[in-house]
Amino acid sequence: MEVLDLARWQFGITTVYHFILVPLTIGLSPLVALMQTKWLRSGDERWLRLSEFFGKILVINFALGVATGIVQEFQFGMNWSQYSLYVGDIFGAPLAFEALLAFFLESTFLGIWIFGRGRVTPKIHTLSIWLFALGTNISALFILAANSFMQNPNGAVYNPEKHRAELDGAHGFLSVIFSKTSMYAFAHTITASLLVAGSLIAGIALWWVVRMVKKGNREEAETYWKPAARFGLVTMLVSSLLVITTGHFMGQHIYHEQPTKMIAAMGIAQSEESAPLGLLLTGTDLTKDSVVKLPIPGLESFMVTNHFSGPESKLTGAKEINEQWQKYFADEYGPHQNYLPNIFVSFYSFRIMMILGFASLALSLLGLRALRKDRLPASGKLAKLFVATIPLPFIASTFGWILTEMGRQPWVVYPNFNSQPMASTAPSDLIHQMTDFGVSQNVLSVEVLLSMVLFTVLYAVLGVVWFVLVKRYAVEGINPQQALRTEMIDTASPNVKLSFAY
Repeated sequence: MEVLDLARWQFGITTVYHFILVPLTIGLSPLVALMQTKWLRSGDERWLRLSEFFGKILVINFALGVATGIVQEFQFGMNWSQYSLYVGDIFGAPLAFEALLAFFLESTFLGIWIFGRGRVTPKIHTLSIWLFALGTNISALFILAANSFMQNPNGAVYNPEKHRAELDGAHGFLSVIFSKTSMYAFAHTITASLLVAGSLIAGIALWWVVRMVKKGNREEAETYWKPAARFGLVTMLVSSLLVITTGHFMGQHIYHEQPTKMIAAMGIAQSEESAPLGLLLTGTDLTKDSVVKLPIPGLESFMVTNHFSGPESKLTGAKEINEQWQKYFADEYGPHQNYLPNIFVSFYSFRIMMILGFASLALSLLGLRALRKDRLPASGKLAKLFVATIPLPFIASTFGWILTEMGRQPWVVYPNFNSQPMASTAPSDLIHQMTDFGVSQNVLSVEVLLSMVLFTVLYAVLGVVWFVLVKRYAVEGINPQQALRTEMIDTASPNVKLSFAY
């Protein structure tokens, strides 16, 4: 395999590993903070115990997420040095802010939260977990802004002397951070992360409800696990609705900013009005006969244009836009370059993501129905169902990122024709870069292959460690008999030792 293929595989594997952990940290941190706030405001000890229980999972997840994320950033300078040379001035700015501002904010206050119980007041201790959650979400904003620049370059100017894109001053930096693409991606990612965390809380808590009822310990089921399950299920319900809503508007935005991605994802083979929704792709090429469609006219058009019929419902097909781009970029990349991404992967990633999003909505309603009023379910099938479906939002998030990254191909920096129209911008002045031209020129295939194998094996081991630790603490549960110390201790005493509170 060539360096380009290996570098893409390595980055893809690293991203998927990393993004299994990231949404859980993003979503779980504010939920644990909310649990602890409930205790602080009401004095109800059960919420403190629940924040401690799910806080252990949060700490484990955060630690392993950091380990996978560091390697991912190093790849930009090692495997993708040409990309870094071309847009590093813009792309590096939000990543620098993420490391220097957000990461230090979250790591500092996570340390206070872990070690600070009894050494700082309960209010400061609760504030520290909120600041950790804030730092985590700010970190997500900066990283998503950097990625959104790759999807839709804003805030940049082309320097013809240095042959690279550069940040357009302070205004350009703000344009990168707060572009429409960045804001849509942030809203969709945060709500998806809350769905991931809510599903985990609901699944574990419902399993404990059933287990305690079967053991005859209805008091623990009623006191601790039913409120936790409802908390997780309500989070699932609200976040799944928000994920569907933000995804709808984000899809409409992507169609205008990255038409080839949405053409492939939605299966729009030819330009037409009142386009029906594509259900199945029977091959690897996007043609009129390769897409099996749902016989409801205008459904796919409505998803993109908010119109079922008429000229406003017209969608541009794959053949038309590919020919248009081949003509525009003919002198730079030749007249036969294919500008469509992998059709099969884009088409089915989009559908898997949507199906699992609606499945989570249905599961949340099922769970809330099982817990309504004074009910304590004792069905082992219900418990197994919710435990088995904990991975669904994780899988949906993973396929969302696969669509985001593979749907951008063959570009590593997608052309922004809305701010740099074809009619008035020469291809040489357009901020863009094909993936083939972003890979490092001085790295050998064997070097990339060796590092890819080593990191894949290492991440597999870390994944097993993550699963074993999370399962261990989830099965360990809560010990209601164990005393919780929240009073201030004398830190000047020689007998006081620094220890984990979680």
